[in-house]
Amino acid sequence: MAMHGSTTDREPLIAVTGATGALGGRVSRLLNMAGWPQRLLVRDRSRAPRLPHSTVYEAPFGGGAEVQRALRGVSVLFMVSATEAEDRQRAQEDFVAAAAAAGVQHIVYTSFAGADESATFEFARTHAAAEAHIRDAGMAYTFLRDNFYQEVFPLWVGEDGALRGPAGDGRVAAVARNDVARTAARVLADIGSHLGSGSGQEAPHAGRAYDMTGPRALTLGEIARILSEAQGREVRYVDETLEEAYASRAASGAPQWQLDAWVSTYTAIAKGELEHVSDDIKQLTGTPAASLERTLREAL
Repeated sequence: MAMHGSTTDREPLIAVTGATGALGGRVSRLLNMAGWPQRLLVRDRSRAPRLPHSTVYEAPFGGGAEVQRALRGVSVLFMVSATEAEDRQRAQEDFVAAAAAAGVQHIVYTSFAGADESATFEFARTHAAAEAHIRDAGMAYTFLRDNFYQEVFPLWVGEDGALRGPAGDGRVAAVARNDVARTAARVLADIGSHLGSGSGQEAPHAGRAYDMTGPRALTLGEIARILSEAQGREVRYVDETLEEAYASRAASGAPQWQLDAWVSTYTAIAKGELEHVSDDIKQLTGTPAASLERTLREAL
């Protein structure tokens, strides 16, 4: 997939956060294959991917000075949302402020489906706050609003083969992480090429929010059946009550904010807030989004 000619003799236009993670790592590799030099922002330099024509910076979200130093001279930034934590919103706001101070022109941020201050899912609300902060920071922006990743469903299944949660008959249009990665790489390359051309016109994708979903919305009962077929074992869906959901997760010792987030994962599905199916991935990349069956088949 050719996105750009050789740029190795130029200052890198693109920076990628979370390059040691599943999403950021895939995006950085795709950009590298297309000839883009990059700055990779990580928390642990020893875990950073070794990519030609890339520079690695240790720049955690809360490190304002380190972030400014890492992003000085960068035009477009791929900001993978911070790890789920109680102070996530503050850390992301500090990072955005540092990016603006460093002179970044355009942020591509991985948000969440249905991001809104009134959303049921706890983290959809924090993503909405992050979007608002980015809008107010004065930089151009693009939001990739990811639904839940298809790859997480096997992790939601207990040792007894039960997929538990108070989701009722609600549907979720989960997306393959690889589809988000290749869409992000396409968007970043489009913006980088435009900014590198010196055109005074607005960059492509500026001010846009794209919905990253799979090709269809499924109930958790349907997902359990697909998991059963893919894994060769019985997986069943157990529709919990709210009380049962909190009780079954309390044994983990997780703090209350995390329990609320976990349970709201399912209640958001029950309320239909994650059932929207979009063709944005196909429109942006030319290739349809992968089904859950395909993602599981490739993973196995």
